[in-house]
Amino acid sequence: MMAQLQQGGPDEKEKTTALKDLLSRIDLDELMKKDEPPLEFPDTLEGFEYIFNEKGQLRHIKTGEPFVFNYREDLHRWNQKRYEALGEIITKYIYELLQNECHLKKVTLPVDAIETEPKSFIFMSEDALVNPDKLLVLIHGNGVVRAGQWARRLIINEDLNSGTQIPYIKRAIEEGYGVIVLNPNENYIEVEKTKAQIQLSSDISDEPAEKRERKDKIHKETKKRRDFYEKYRNPQKEKETMQIYIRMIQREAEVKNRVTAVALTDSVHNVWHQEVGKTIREWMRENCCNWVSSSEPLDTSVESMLPDCPRVSAGTERHELTSWKSFPSVFKFFSEAVKAKNSLVKPTPTRRSNRIKYEEF
Repeated sequence: MMAQLQQGGPDEKEKTTALKDLLSRIDLDELMKKDEPPLEFPDTLEGFEYIFNEKGQLRHIKTGEPFVFNYREDLHRWNQKRYEALGEIITKYIYELLQNECHLKKVTLPVDAIETEPKSFIFMSEDALVNPDKLLVLIHGNGVVRAGQWARRLIINEDLNSGTQIPYIKRAIEEGYGVIVLNPNENYIEVEKTKAQIQLSSDISDEPAEKRERKDKIHKETKKRRDFYEKYRNPQKEKETMQIYIRMIQREAEVKNRVTAVALTDSVHNVWHQEVGKTIREWMRENCCNWVSSSEPLDTSVESMLPDCPRVSAGTERHELTSWKSFPSVFKFFSEAVKAKNSLVKPTPTRRSNRIKYEEF
């Protein structure tokens, strides 16, 4: 229709301009919310009528069926919010498993935090700081996942084994490792801005006054439309928030001296973008291996243009499954690294026949 109008004469072009102007003033996101049910969801698995069965699979209590995302047709946003609410419950459920099933203790960070400052936490085995032989440190990827998780999607749609770090933790403890489960996505807290803070952030803008006034006008119009649609729904109120970061430190030299081996699973790091120096790149080539998503068999070398560390196939093309599929190879890599360190010989990160000569970089 738009294309037909644009091909016409002046009258059609005027209609096109008017239509574009109308569309520009319609907040489609708000329009979608018009007939949306309240964004109020249960705060327990039982409330959602789901439970993890003996195989670690999430199933409906009554039907035994897997989780259904499209619980309500044509309400994608509502279904997404429902999925996120379930995800928050699962995060707490995993925390409980780390403590009750894996026997890890929850430790608050920073360790010297005062009462009023932002805090996070990690999980540790009882011997994590005193184990004389070896320590396994688990770090998840970015996104919504928290301590103990690899991928929320796998936990909900597959099972706990593939989606959580629990198999790694249990295997490590069996092999005599101390264990620390880090929680890097929990490195800040969100608090609601006060009216004074909102006004201050607006006042200190270095934008020209005319441009700032236009933005303020648009903001007010958007808020007016949002308030108009509030009477049709009862969602959680959207608030202006600010992030307060938790204290963090860096210890490059100490890490390089004490870490024996690093296994990455389809890592998206980039040594160029992150301005990694030559000494770190050399250390990574000697001590790291990245199991990447690939159609090749497990442990087959995969070429890379980055001069950081060897890359081998995780035996799956699905990014979220790389940690689970490479599980046995990762522990073999660690075992070889420990033996090599004890014998003062550098470990072989992949099968010798498939190794790439990174010395060329």
